[in-house]
Amino acid sequence: MKYRKTLLSAAGIALLVAVATTTYVVARPSPADQPALTLGTGKGSESPTHGTSGYSYRRSTAPDRTEIMDSSGNPVAIMTDGARTAHIYGPPRTFDEPRFTRAKVHTKLWVRLAPQAWQAGAESQKWFTDWLAAARNDRSPDVLAIAREYMIGAPAKKDNEGRQYSGDASFGPLSADDPDGRDEASDFYDYLGVRWEFPDGKKQRPSPERKLAIDCSGFLRMVYGYRLGYPLRGTNTAGEGLPRRAYAMAEVGPGAQLMPNSGQRAQGVDRLLPGDLLFFNAGPVLDGHIEHSGMYLGRDDRGHPRFMSSRAQADGPTMGDLAGESTLDGRGYWAERWRTARRI
Repeated sequence: MKYRKTLLSAAGIALLVAVATTTYVVARPSPADQPALTLGTGKGSESPTHGTSGYSYRRSTAPDRTEIMDSSGNPVAIMTDGARTAHIYGPPRTFDEPRFTRAKVHTKLWVRLAPQAWQAGAESQKWFTDWLAAARNDRSPDVLAIAREYMIGAPAKKDNEGRQYSGDASFGPLSADDPDGRDEASDFYDYLGVRWEFPDGKKQRPSPERKLAIDCSGFLRMVYGYRLGYPLRGTNTAGEGLPRRAYAMAEVGPGAQLMPNSGQRAQGVDRLLPGDLLFFNAGPVLDGHIEHSGMYLGRDDRGHPRFMSSRAQADGPTMGDLAGESTLDGRGYWAERWRTARRI
């Protein structure tokens, strides 16, 4: 916490201010000017089939998915059954955070949201062929690029109404019980400073002291939900959309669960692809209860599977190693407490 505060002071970042609003917002701002890895390994594989589009398609399992190749056999995209997350191969990019880690993640995968959940056989449907053609040429910010817009030092971006919708995010206000700690419970509407009505009828009012703050699950909802339009729930019950809390995302969230939560350290890191949601036990008792969530980025230049999440110790989203290495292997804090993952 103290380290974070020092960085903010050195950068001259202004104090957060409260913004009052009078209407419920149900739309997100127009996307701002936007600024991979290898195929996930899994059990089983079928010989590729060839379509009239010039692509070939191969079915694989763990998780069930369709891998798409061009006429030369080069990978084009990965579509996972039951998930809208699409992994499109494109120009290479590098993600880093030199203030908190020396590690860098190099990737050729761009993480997009398809207009509907994928099912085997959809490659022959017009919605998919048209969408894939556009997605392969799309260079607007994807899931990974948008996630970086909330890291420490990220510049502020505002919509046409002058409302800040991205930029350096705090985890939450200072805790009344712990002077060196920060409170959770900051969702995307707190960061924005707007009232919000969810499709399930839940209405929420932002807390002024949480302006420009997002906790771990609020960070995921900001990126996937508010910025990219994935449906969100106002509650933690099963149903369409991404629930509010990390434990609900893990237990009843949408998409494909990538490995079961056995209460022990998760197995199957090679099933992960960038953008996957990760869930951790961060309580005093090491069991299957989920208290923290993050986003997988891929293997870094040292070979370690790396993720990012919004954390109290770093006071916001980070892929760095302050108060625990952001890796899923080895014997680090988060590696030992990783329990399951989901592709939405």
